[in-house]
Order: sequence, then structure tokens, then C-alpha cells
Amino acid sequence: MQKPIDDDGYSIPGGHVNFGEKSEEALIREFKEEVNADIKVDRLILVGENFFPWGKRLCHQISLYYTIALCDNSQIPLSGKFRAIDETGNERVDLNFYWIYLNELHDLKLYPTNIKEDIISIPENIKHFVYVQ
Repeated sequence: MQKPIDDDGYSIPGGHVNFGEKSEEALIREFKEEVNADIKVDRLILVGENFFPWGKRLCHQISLYYTIALCDNSQIPLSGKFRAIDETGNERVDLNFYWIYLNELHDLKLYPTNIKEDIISIPENIKHFVYVQ
């Protein structure tokens, strides 16, 4: 999970798609840029429409959630916390990343709040949801 340093809420790591880039390619690139890890994208499990404030802006985000695997477990620590930087436009966000056991998800503030059960027990078919904060 990722969490901004000055916030108590967690979210699933990801990123933004560049023009002409497939979502799977963007996910692979974002993991390499942010945490220097090579990943393999498995399958799409959730499609979400997220409505939330981001600073002073209102956002409508379309999110695709995939199951993934690390290609090389030695690239990032497999326990505890590690740092990463996300640069979007002219903004730089310092992030902490954490490995969270699935049985600990119920105790976390996770955004979007309605995906905990789908992360714990991966849906067999692609599931669509709408989240409004």
C-alpha cells in the first residue's frame, strides 16, 4: 500500500497513463519509476469510478485494478516501510510504501473505502464500482 507522509489513509499503488500507453504498460512503468521494481501484470480485477477532492481540485478518476507480482523479490524490501516519490505535473509527492497483510486490511483507512473485501478475496470476474468521497 502507499501512503502520503502527511496523511493517515492508504491507497493501492498505481499511476497515470501516458497518451498511447496501455494501462498494463503504465502500471509496469509506474512501479519502475516510483519504487524501482519490475512487475508482471496478471489480470484485471476491478474497474472503479472514484470521485474525491485532491487538494483544492475535485477529481473524477477511472481506475483499473490488476493483480501483479514482483519479478525480482530482491528489488524492494519485503517487509516494513520504504520510500518513493511520485511526480504528477508540477507536483512532487513523497510517499511511504508498506507491505500490509491481507488480514490487517480491515483495520486500515483505505481509499477507496469500498474495495477492501475485493482485495482480500479477489473476485473471479471483473467487478465495477463507484466510490464518492
